[in-house]
Amino acid sequence: MGEILCLSRDEWQALQHVYLRRASESDIPLIRQVAEVAFPATYREILTPSQLDYMMDWMYSEESLRTQFREGHCFYLAFLDGVPCGYVSVEREGEALFHLQKIYVLPQAQGHGIGGRLFRQAVAHVRRLSPTPCRLELNVNRHNRALHFYEHMGMRRLREGDFPIGGGFYMNDYIMGLDIA
Repeated sequence: MGEILCLSRDEWQALQHVYLRRASESDIPLIRQVAEVAFPATYREILTPSQLDYMMDWMYSEESLRTQFREGHCFYLAFLDGVPCGYVSVEREGEALFHLQKIYVLPQAQGHGIGGRLFRQAVAHVRRLSPTPCRLELNVNRHNRALHFYEHMGMRRLREGDFPIGGGFYMNDYIMGLDIA
């Protein structure tokens, strides 16, 4: 099934300088470099500084990222003019269930279609692993501005919850899903 993508001239030209590639454990410093800017920029108005610090260590410490790679998380990095500017991570959770664990783009690189490219890369990755119908889910904070991006990409709200993550903190999320045929 084909996909039609409409871009403005400026978006198209900006994407000519963007490329994606699958990341490996040796790319952990690049992932951390982008995360140290993109993650706090996304959540500084939603989470307390102490929860931000806790979550950065929980998800983005070198040890945590190594564990994620070894447990089968697949990361893709986006580069703009050769400089890392975003990433996406997908994990298989079951025979027909995948989880989009992370998708972030640096604030200065947002609005140029990079997030959409990363999202479509995640979907393509899932399709390669699952030739039969499956679902891609993700957790998104109920106050995250990216909620509309996920809806634009075809995801729908499935449920919501407050999920304990340790340290006395919770993720207050919608679980969104995209059925992939």
